[in-house]
Amino acid sequence: MEQRVQNIVILTGAGISKESGLDTFRDEDGIWSKVCIEDVATPEAFRCDPEKVQGFYNARRRQLLGGNIKPNGAHDALARLEKEWPDKAGGKVTIVTQNIDNLHEAAGSVNLIHMHGEILKARCSACGGVSPCEDDLGQGESCPDCVEINRLRPHVVWFGEMPLEMARIYDLLEDCALFISIGTSGNVYPAAGFVQHARSHGLAHTIELNLEPSEGATIFAEARYGPASDLIPAYVVELLKYGIAKK
Repeated sequence: MEQRVQNIVILTGAGISKESGLDTFRDEDGIWSKVCIEDVATPEAFRCDPEKVQGFYNARRRQLLGGNIKPNGAHDALARLEKEWPDKAGGKVTIVTQNIDNLHEAAGSVNLIHMHGEILKARCSACGGVSPCEDDLGQGESCPDCVEINRLRPHVVWFGEMPLEMARIYDLLEDCALFISIGTSGNVYPAAGFVQHARSHGLAHTIELNLEPSEGATIFAEARYGPASDLIPAYVVELLKYGIAKK
């Protein structure tokens, strides 16, 4: 039976931001081919060498804010879908992103969950407070909430830590009519399991839009491959014109 209100959940990964000039993590020439995960992306690394960890994320923050990184056509198309879909199908579009950049927001997306955190925010390891951060982090900064010194860390989810807002994400997956996965490798859990959750707990149509098949490609009901800045705008036009067409 067709859902009367057709909500859409969209998972985005590094592939959507790569076309804006940001490095991916898992490509052959990606970030993890140049830097050891254990050295910069774990709580243990931060305790052992906070200066090195802060330096890694400071460099990524500077790259994002350097002036040349802007949303691409895929980001713009998803912002358009979020704005226009409620008038088309009475539902809501929510983007769940694995990316820690701000390109979805810069394109105009509002209904957004950063499950792996945000590079342009800092989190206090003393009080848990989260605050905007566009400058380098290092030694001497005080938390704007509790004023503790040297307790600020990047507001990102490290290996060994639980992604953010998981209960909310699973609720959204169980109540969506369409689940779209964009620019993901399909080998990082729990995000890699979202497609199966959407299929087994609801009536969602599932589609992968990717540069190439992910590790979980066979689980999707439909798949299309090519650059995100080509695929996503075309698919959004199709959705807004014809609605969710199951194949």
